[in-house]
Parts: sequence; C-alpha cells; structure tokens
Amino acid sequence: MSFATAAVRVQYRPMLESDFPAAHALSQAVHWRHRAEDWQLLHYLGSGFVAECDGDVIGTALWWPHGDDHASLGMVIVSPEAQGRGIGGELMNRLLEAIGERNTLLHATPAGQPLYEKLGFEVIGRVYQHQGAVVPRTPVAPPQGTRLRSAEAGDGVALAELASRAAGMARTRVVNELLRTAEGVVIEDDNGNPVGFGILRSFGQGDIIGPVVAPDAEHARALLSHLAAKRTGAFVRIDMCDEHGLDSLLSELGLAHVDTPVAMIRGEPQQADLGIRQFAIASQAFF
Repeated sequence: MSFATAAVRVQYRPMLESDFPAAHALSQAVHWRHRAEDWQLLHYLGSGFVAECDGDVIGTALWWPHGDDHASLGMVIVSPEAQGRGIGGELMNRLLEAIGERNTLLHATPAGQPLYEKLGFEVIGRVYQHQGAVVPRTPVAPPQGTRLRSAEAGDGVALAELASRAAGMARTRVVNELLRTAEGVVIEDDNGNPVGFGILRSFGQGDIIGPVVAPDAEHARALLSHLAAKRTGAFVRIDMCDEHGLDSLLSELGLAHVDTPVAMIRGEPQQADLGIRQFAIASQAFF
C-alpha cells in the first residue's frame, strides 16, 4: 500500500546517531517519556528511518530483528504539526520493506491501530502498563527448592535461551545488551540451573522492570518483588503480558494500571515454549 505525502519537500532517510537529539525532542512533543539514552539503546539494537522537512526531523520509525524469522517495530512518531499528511504511512512502508518476510510484531495506540490494520496487522493480545512510586514491601520468598541471586556476566547464554523459549523468537542480542547495562536477578534451582530471571534498568522518568521470565506466577512474583524492592520510593514502570495473574502484587507495590496498548502481528504468531513464560516485556518497542 502506498501513502503519498502532501508536501513534496518531505524527505526520508535512514536514522543516524546525529538524529538522536531531534528524535528525543519529537518524543517529548508527543508526551512520550523516553530519554536521549533510551533512543541510543533503541537505535543500537535496531535501525530505522526519519522523515525530514527543511532540515528538521518531523517523523521517526524503528525496527528490531529477532533472528531471521521475527521482527518488531515501533517509535513511529510524527510531529503533531505534520500529522494527517501520510508521513506515518510512508515511514511504515519503509520499515516493512526493510523487514521483509519476517513475522512482525508491534504495540499499537488507539490512534495508530487503524493504520496498522490497513497494513495487514491483526490484534493478538494486550499489554498492561503499570507504573508508580514503589511502596515498601517485604519481598516475596522464592518457591521451595529455588533461590535468588544477582545476574552475572556468564549468565548470558542461559538467560537468552530462557527468554527465547518464552518469547518464541530469538532474544540473544536484546538479553545480552540488557545484562551488560542493567541489573538482573536470577532464580535458580538447587543444582544451580537458572529457571527464570528479571531485569531492571533506567528508562524514561525512572526505571523499568522487564523482561520477567519464569516458569509460573509464583516464580515471577518472587522476581518482580525483589526487583521492585531495589527501587523503593522511586518511579518504576512494568509492561505486563496478557493474563499475568499478578495484579494484587502490583497494586501492593504501588504500581497502578495506566494503559493497555494492543499487541499486533503481521504474519504467523510466534510459538512459545509452554514450560516457560514471559510475564513482562523488555520494551513496548523491541518486546
């Protein structure tokens, strides 16, 4: 599908590192909380395009590969003054051309969902965004026969495998980068084998917890409560997947439900391992 822009002077090109300040300003203009450092991470893990008019960046769009078969896209932003001129559609065209035949995931706002539906995306679920200042609470003990510890540099292979099984797509690059720059907690069995993990990192106006990967809600509850306890009194966000069963814990932690974007896919849904679940995603952009 082709979306023509109304202004011939709008040009499209790959995003460069030098575009980060303008991209950050654009996200602020639409009241998204991303920091300049968040843009750096997003671009490092993926790539994308900008729309430019008279030297000013008026639109952005990024995508992230997850192996050869899957991808996700996001950060599709058009300046409020330039909306309604087909710029978002043209950016999407360029993303989809770059992504090719990969099964492609995204999270949609109500404003963006009609465009994505026209491009062949279908709703497959929802994400429940919770956030707030963390209330002091005694962390939940891990299930019997397991223990918690801090993630270490040598955990990358095992944790990436757990994350990939839970998501049904390759997560090695994302997990390794997050482990390098963020705090992680691992839950392991008596033999020292990791059975789940969670990651806490700086994001937006505070911190974000995710991904949280565990075999069941009991293990996830222990991971989530221990990560939240590291930021007692601070602003924390977490994006929970469908039917997570942890509403009461999130409420006790002071993390209120504030938004519910829809998850959409173009192509075939990923096939997750039923023995491990992703309770919280790393990002609404790169999942």
